[in-house]
Amino acid sequence: MWALYLGLALAVAALVLFLVSSARRKGAGLPGGRVVYTDTRAWGPVEKPLYDAELGLTGKPDYIIEQNGGLIPVEVKTGRTPEAPYDSHIFQLAAYCHLINKTYGKRPTHGIIHYPARDFAVDYTRDLEAALLDLVADLRIDERRADVPRSHEEERRCRRCGFRDVCDDRLA
Repeated sequence: MWALYLGLALAVAALVLFLVSSARRKGAGLPGGRVVYTDTRAWGPVEKPLYDAELGLTGKPDYIIEQNGGLIPVEVKTGRTPEAPYDSHIFQLAAYCHLINKTYGKRPTHGIIHYPARDFAVDYTRDLEAALLDLVADLRIDERRADVPRSHEEERRCRRCGFRDVCDDRLA
């Protein structure tokens, strides 16, 4: 009789763990599949950044999910959920797709941007890849210029800027 109770207790424990795991996965905006990379301590140790030496591009997607032999980057955003993903978030996701292709030799078909109230799947098309490469080239040109003007009036953005220490036009 005790074996029946033990079996029932183990089945209930397994069900509870499955439900908790599913809730955590859904809350993080993760699709089905195996988590192969994470930039959050919630799922394990933080991975080393992905890097493309040719472009001088580095990045750490929040998650990379392996699904049906392919890899899907997932970027988790907090704050308000927009009607459509912001261009900067789309290019960030495109950069992760590029870095995954360079690092793992598998070109993602798409990536996911997870906002608190909605997820957006963004196709990693050849056009998006070309726009990303153009943007990176423009950024490299701007890095060499001595007179790049500030493009905003927000102190908060200035405080987080990677060029803040060398900027003569900073607000904060």
